[in-house]
Amino acid sequence: MGKTMSSRALYDISEIEKILPHREPFLFVDRVMEMEKDIRIVTEMDLKPDAPFFTGHFPGEPIMPGVLVSEALAQTSGLLIGLSCKKKRDFVLASVTIKFFTPARPGDTLRMEARLTKEFGALIQFKVAAFVDQTLIARGTLALGEKR
Repeated sequence: MGKTMSSRALYDISEIEKILPHREPFLFVDRVMEMEKDIRIVTEMDLKPDAPFFTGHFPGEPIMPGVLVSEALAQTSGLLIGLSCKKKRDFVLASVTIKFFTPARPGDTLRMEARLTKEFGALIQFKVAAFVDQTLIARGTLALGEKR
């Protein structure tokens, strides 16, 4: 089972909701643990056993769907931008290339990292990774496009 370090959080859910437009059940970041403005961010999400996606993915052997891990990484990336400029900016996922290595399970704490790598026009590219404890579960790149 993953460990929670919420006592060290830089930003909690109330601050996150000021930046991201997402809400339950589609908000996949519980807290911000580390941040270097305009450079990188580390967030966490506690994978509660009663989360709706675990019910059907998969009965008897629940794992967090990869597409939701990707969404959590996109939300983490959007938080880096929003918290860096201290205002809400709406982005949509423009591209994603992520490889998955091992699943996240109920009770785990998903730790997500995003590093801004390039800005070009309305697109911002990130290197992203997700971990449970020290185990890498997913890694790749994604781009967010500012909503017009």
